[in-house]
Amino acid sequence: MRTNHLSLAIIASLISLTTFAAPRLTVAVVVDGMRQETLDQLRPYWQQGGLRTLSEEAYQTTVRFPHIVYGGSECVATFMTGTTPSEHGIAADTYFRRSDRKPHAILEDINEQGIGCNAALSPRNLLSATIGDELRIRYGERAHIYALGLDANSTILMAGHAADGCCWLDAATANWVSTSYYGEQLPLALSEWNAGTRRQELLARTWTPRIDIDLYSAPTEQEKKKGFSYAASVSESSANSALESLLLRTPMANTMVIESALALQKQEHLGEDNIPDLLCLHLSTRSPLATTDQLCSAEQEDMYLWLNQDLGYLIDQLARIVGVQHLRIVVMGKPLLGQNTESLAAARMPAQYFNVDRAAALTATYLMALYGTERWVDGGYGQSVYLNRTLIEQKHIPLPQLQQQVAAFLMDFEGVEAAFPFTEALGSVSLANTVNKRAFGDVVFTLQPHWLLKANDNTVLDHVVEEDPIVPVMIWSGAYQAFPTGINDATQIKALMTGN
Repeated sequence: MRTNHLSLAIIASLISLTTFAAPRLTVAVVVDGMRQETLDQLRPYWQQGGLRTLSEEAYQTTVRFPHIVYGGSECVATFMTGTTPSEHGIAADTYFRRSDRKPHAILEDINEQGIGCNAALSPRNLLSATIGDELRIRYGERAHIYALGLDANSTILMAGHAADGCCWLDAATANWVSTSYYGEQLPLALSEWNAGTRRQELLARTWTPRIDIDLYSAPTEQEKKKGFSYAASVSESSANSALESLLLRTPMANTMVIESALALQKQEHLGEDNIPDLLCLHLSTRSPLATTDQLCSAEQEDMYLWLNQDLGYLIDQLARIVGVQHLRIVVMGKPLLGQNTESLAAARMPAQYFNVDRAAALTATYLMALYGTERWVDGGYGQSVYLNRTLIEQKHIPLPQLQQQVAAFLMDFEGVEAAFPFTEALGSVSLANTVNKRAFGDVVFTLQPHWLLKANDNTVLDHVVEEDPIVPVMIWSGAYQAFPTGINDATQIKALMTGN
């Protein structure tokens, strides 16, 4: 395991505010796309299982995020650190790098290598301490910290800086892979999983409806006629992006995470002594054809039915091995795709698209007209325009002057609600909690409701349509624990996970 690269003094000051409670094993579960309204709607379907147990026995609340949500990993970082993107530094999955004027993965790290994959990633750009980091500082190597998941970014952010192991499923091979930041090889249990037969058994399954199609609450017309059927298997050498993405959108992927986690618990004896351990899992309710987090198809409903079964198996097994009184399960929803754009269109409120590349190009032309034919703009990305600071300095033009002119220019664009120089953006509450110098440029803008960001390649950069997504949180603890009332902020969940 690599040394934590955060300042130990800063982390120690955070730890002084945290008191870890009795559970020997805390399991933190983030589920992509899970919504409270869907849980309420489907509750009659599960007479038993994990979601049934949580609905009856867990502390339940719903939370909002005090920052802009893009359907990326920023929400995971907020849950795990108890801070906002302005502090933890993860405002979205990607950021614009001025040096080459291109977007890069927020966790990209050229000093690391992928293990079983080509992903050079690390949590070094995560600036706040996670729950696992604080466990490591308090208990040293005696505390065991692992994270498994479907997505590299989410899994790494759950693992934090100090995890013993962090692995995610490779979409092309269904193997567990990792990054050298956490060590030079996979945990033994996951290496054995990659080489074992259970992986192949799950890949050989064909996913069909669990119940009669007419019994689902929201089947599409196509599903009513033909149902649905997906083969989970993938080719070891396939480069087909559609095929690669399919595996991670089937129930079998969640099952792989749950079963691998139990194998890891057994191998590493997690929760079997008096030192608190942490196991982080990243799962999903996103089905192959889903374009929204709302329940609009039988296959997406089926994802919840399988998730209920898998979570039930996880809770039952861990309660048996670790002991109910020593176990805490925390399940959190993560906004992913937002509202159904078709429903908005039917209500005569269609989603519209703002092309940030085009806005940056027009801004460049505008500045050329004012100051001469030079490259005044490095690019546009996310909710920002990035100015060529080197040129501005060489021309001895005050940067604030250009920022104000660009902000005024952007205000004339259809769909723009407000535009500010970077420092003035801090005056907006949601932006103040969101902006940081890595993820935002010189001029920041916001869009009117139901406007989405799009690049020239038609990539939609802002996936979540809701202005203020609300997600469910459930905390199940075998030992008695009193929870405070009025929890409504995602930054508060970290304290609840640690027992405060």
